[in-house]
Amino acid sequence: MGYNAVMNIVKQSLLYRAIAAVAAFFGAQWQKSRLLGLYLVRRRDTDGGAVSALWARIWVLIRRVFHALKLDTLTRGSIFAYPAFWCGLTVAATPLIPTMAAAVLAAVTFFSLFIRYGADASVTPARHPANRFILLFALLYAVSIFTSVTPAGSLYGGALQVFFALFAVAAGASLRTEKQILWTLRAFAVSGALVAAYGVYQYIFGASVNVTWFDTTMFSGIGMRVYSTLDNPNVLSEYLLLVIPFSAALIIAEKKPILKLLFIGCLGVQLLTMALTFARGGWLGLILATAVFLVMLDRRFILLGIVGLVALYFLLPDVIITRLISIGDLKDGSTNYRLNIWLATLAMLRDFWLVGIGPGFSAFNSIYPLYSYHAVPAPHAHNLYLQLVCDSGITALVIFLFFLGSTFRSLAAGVRANRDDGFNVFRIAAISALLGFLAQSATDYSFYNYRVTLMFWAVAGLGIAVSKRKTSALND
Repeated sequence: MGYNAVMNIVKQSLLYRAIAAVAAFFGAQWQKSRLLGLYLVRRRDTDGGAVSALWARIWVLIRRVFHALKLDTLTRGSIFAYPAFWCGLTVAATPLIPTMAAAVLAAVTFFSLFIRYGADASVTPARHPANRFILLFALLYAVSIFTSVTPAGSLYGGALQVFFALFAVAAGASLRTEKQILWTLRAFAVSGALVAAYGVYQYIFGASVNVTWFDTTMFSGIGMRVYSTLDNPNVLSEYLLLVIPFSAALIIAEKKPILKLLFIGCLGVQLLTMALTFARGGWLGLILATAVFLVMLDRRFILLGIVGLVALYFLLPDVIITRLISIGDLKDGSTNYRLNIWLATLAMLRDFWLVGIGPGFSAFNSIYPLYSYHAVPAPHAHNLYLQLVCDSGITALVIFLFFLGSTFRSLAAGVRANRDDGFNVFRIAAISALLGFLAQSATDYSFYNYRVTLMFWAVAGLGIAVSKRKTSALND
């Protein structure tokens, strides 16, 4: 009996029709809900009246200086006048190179964007509602360096957090055409596949493993947790959460069979490596990202998701099932360790919630030991949201949440308004990637690795870029 015949029998069953009817009902109610309508109200794509006016005057002044010094003529045609190239290179290279090398590439992107705007009067600065919150967030972090309990110790980490957050604005402004966005996403997916492939290499041929990465008494079947170029399995899973949805989106968007095969391979090795990280927070983030991606693509995938979750229990290896069901088990050393850190951090924030203690590991470790339970050491709060309050106070967390709300609103509004647009799948991928990453962030401080921090803000910039772009041809 063929596949189509089997599916026809399944679709005629009462169970299938009942589940499909429930899914369709809730999907329709959600689409018509007043709450969703209010959230997706399209606003002017500006950074605010006063900010926009100031921004415009600054660029007028810069262009006058460029013209007076003949810099517009000097830089015309230079590779440094193409910020999209440097932005794409930064996105592709960051997980493969040291932190400071990635920072240099990001700096070149800013420099190239400056040249582009200064030398070409026809190019106007790109605006997006989320930019104001990114700028406020960066400003708060900059101020927190100087109000830190250890200003010198906060300088390096705080400066990188500020600079990398601003890269989201630069990325959103640099990627101005469909072709630029598409090539950047392709480079992102291929780079992610290279990172993942090195993780598979580690699993096959072996690599040094930190014994604190898992409880050997509970998980004796785990002999290796891969970390690839990112030094830690959890950090690797955070990076993979950002790239996997875009690899899946490219499979759908690409028209040429050879490109589809390429990105099927990229996605396959990325998913395999995600499994080999044995990062439970990463797995939960992937489940959420996958569910959001499929349901936004077609709500009929709700049924497939229910069946898939049931099937996974029978198909996944026992070691993965054991690892998953251990989530929340206080007998697990990792879970118990995190709980003690969260309780101690909350106790600390009762005294420092307003302005925090300053960014960086030096500031955290100068105060945290005074509050730690059972003298449990920790380099950070093991939770992104708690750590943001530690670094810059409750206002930083609020601004960060406003930034997320603005970004998700613009992306979701783009999905709703452009259902037949070829770039819609990339808007969905951006939403899925950010949500998966943010879910993982509840179990770990996902800005711990600065290269992953840069990748998060780069994906946010990609989300800003795709939120209002259209295309009809993806293989030009």
